[in-house]
Amino acid sequence: MPITTLQMKLKILFFLIPILTWGQNLELRKLDSLQQTGKELKVGLVLSGGGAKGLAHIGVLKVIEEAGIKVDYIGGTSMGAIVGGLYASGYTTQQLDSIFRTTDFETLIQDDLPRSSKSFNERKDADRYVLKLPFDDFQIRFPTGISKGQNIYNLYAQLLSHVKETDFSKLPTPFLCIATNVETGEEVLIESGDLATSLSASGAIPTLFSPVYIDGRMLTDGGVLNNFPIDEVRDKGMDIIIGVNVQDDLRDKDHLTSGFEILTQVNNFRTIKAAEEKSKRTDVYIKPDIKDFSVLSFDEGEKIITNGEIAAKEKMEMFRRIAKVQNSKPEQTPVKLKDSINIGNINIVGNTNFPRNFITGKLKVQTFEKTSFENLNSGLNNLSATGSFEKINYSLTENGEYQDLTMRIYESEQNTQLKFGVHYDQLYKTSFLANLTQKSLFFTNDVASLDLIIGDNLRYNLNYYIDKGRYWSIGMQSRFNQFEDDVNFEFIQQNVGAQNPLNLNQVRLKNKDFTNQIFAETFLTKDFKFGLGAEYKFLEATTETFIEDPEINEAETIIEKNNLFSTYGYLKVDTLDDRFYPSSGYFFSGQLNIYFPFFDDYSEFAIAKGEVGFAHPISDKFSAYIGSELGFRTGNEDLAGLNFFLGGFGNQTINNFRHFLGYDFFTLSANSYIKGILQVDYNFYKKNHFILTANYANIEDDLLSSGKWLSLPDFSGYGIGFGSQTILGPIDFKYTYSPETKDSIWFISIGYWF
Repeated sequence: MPITTLQMKLKILFFLIPILTWGQNLELRKLDSLQQTGKELKVGLVLSGGGAKGLAHIGVLKVIEEAGIKVDYIGGTSMGAIVGGLYASGYTTQQLDSIFRTTDFETLIQDDLPRSSKSFNERKDADRYVLKLPFDDFQIRFPTGISKGQNIYNLYAQLLSHVKETDFSKLPTPFLCIATNVETGEEVLIESGDLATSLSASGAIPTLFSPVYIDGRMLTDGGVLNNFPIDEVRDKGMDIIIGVNVQDDLRDKDHLTSGFEILTQVNNFRTIKAAEEKSKRTDVYIKPDIKDFSVLSFDEGEKIITNGEIAAKEKMEMFRRIAKVQNSKPEQTPVKLKDSINIGNINIVGNTNFPRNFITGKLKVQTFEKTSFENLNSGLNNLSATGSFEKINYSLTENGEYQDLTMRIYESEQNTQLKFGVHYDQLYKTSFLANLTQKSLFFTNDVASLDLIIGDNLRYNLNYYIDKGRYWSIGMQSRFNQFEDDVNFEFIQQNVGAQNPLNLNQVRLKNKDFTNQIFAETFLTKDFKFGLGAEYKFLEATTETFIEDPEINEAETIIEKNNLFSTYGYLKVDTLDDRFYPSSGYFFSGQLNIYFPFFDDYSEFAIAKGEVGFAHPISDKFSAYIGSELGFRTGNEDLAGLNFFLGGFGNQTINNFRHFLGYDFFTLSANSYIKGILQVDYNFYKKNHFILTANYANIEDDLLSSGKWLSLPDFSGYGIGFGSQTILGPIDFKYTYSPETKDSIWFISIGYWF
């Protein structure tokens, strides 16, 4: 009698039922067997790596706690090590949930140091270049990681400041983690040492984070070789292993559309295959649904944690049976989060090129005083911002009522860099910037930098600076700047009094500036500097010849040509959190130049100018900025090239050129001016801004002596704009309007200003 399809299916089901039932009851039989021995049941927890996907471990831990299971040993790799290490140190799942939900991982990963941590020169650097590459020995190299991991380490060190044990088996929950030796390709089992440094090493994802050094070994992410350390935990005498795997499975060709995705898949072949085999030896195996997330999906952390809970609750019955068999129950006392420490002695290890006073001067932490972690982290950021150190680690040891701070300094061997930038605005047009920076050219603490700017207007900037820290620093600068722009003929008449025989509307203005300076400056605080200097400046302004005279053969008419020498002093204070889109802080800049007739024949005169601004948050997304500028010239000399010129937006300003919305470049000019600005910034999504601006000005010759600087403004302009902070720098689109001219003008600026 032939076997029907239905009969065949029934026979297969008949044979499968006992197999499935045996598989489901395997863990239960093991539990019964362990219970019968009368020994104390030991439970180990294994947490895999997976970047942001590892946040699912927090959700699993919540369910394990809810079931009443006491975890006797934790082993983790990468993010599994980070979550597991913090939990092992005493943090509750509620605390972990709060920490990871409120942490800005994007800022941490990018090593995006706050502007307040940078010196004036470092801020200028950060607001100028979009790409930096090592160039030692005239060879272009790529960094060992996108991020040095300093911010990440600072966070771990603060969270783990309560840990005094260096033997991880003596933590509230014994712990181990896995790293990879980059030089030998060997797996490294970490069971002792500094916990914060160990977690940094285990989680140092290749290419994303620079390797971490421990005992002379160059370590990176443990997931390269062992992403699921079940055997290491089992060897600690664990009877039951709960394993949580958040690593990706192999993807099909439809999801392998880029070189990075293919490389990631190839690199994961070994660990994915190993995880499949290890899953069969895991007593309770949990695989959360993380297929829709990447290693950098920290902004979706809440959903990832929830998915971990969902996956763990499917094992709740088994968890409860395990808890029932255990003799001991979990006892957890939440970690008391510290916001400050009493620092005793400060010890520095590893510095060879940089003296102690340089390091402590940047750190700005006083010995035998109470110091907040905010101030300590700020000091570490100050050191990191110099670019002279690969990483700064620290440890704390008890010294009576104080804790001695021991800093291990890893000095950077990189002294030469190539830097690049791009920019577009409506004055300088398209610009490409290439920079060569050389540190320690003649002295340990000096920096030489050369900018070459090509595009529609060829320019250069050469700088040399000897940083003396708290003492007077010395610098030299040289620059050549030029641009061309169409200006109204009224501008020519207003500044040089030329006639207009051809009734021209516009002429092409060419402006050249060659400036050389030497100066000395000192810092009263990190945000407050004062300096004195001397300057030689050559200015030339020309237009195409517009006079119909057969005796004149020149292609250009020289409007003004001056060789100028001056001494100057300046004062700058800057606590703004961002140069382009400030939401908090204040700014002041004042400078006085006194000109002497060393080269050309002119009477002595002076130019004074100043700017002040204040930014303050209104709410989480709204901030306001108010500012004012003032400039004037004293003396009888009529030098149009040193007038104040208002108009335009989006370009790097030099000399006495200033932005003014509602008017085109160089529309307004005189030897004195006063300007006010009001601005509201709506940061509607991450680094994207909607900006409303109003600016007002009075500008005319001898404004202060006439008393009109306090009168109602003669000129006004308003702007509505969109701004975005991108990898190229700020991108701004502004629509502006002036009620005096009734003209509308669009301004576009792309990239950092230089």
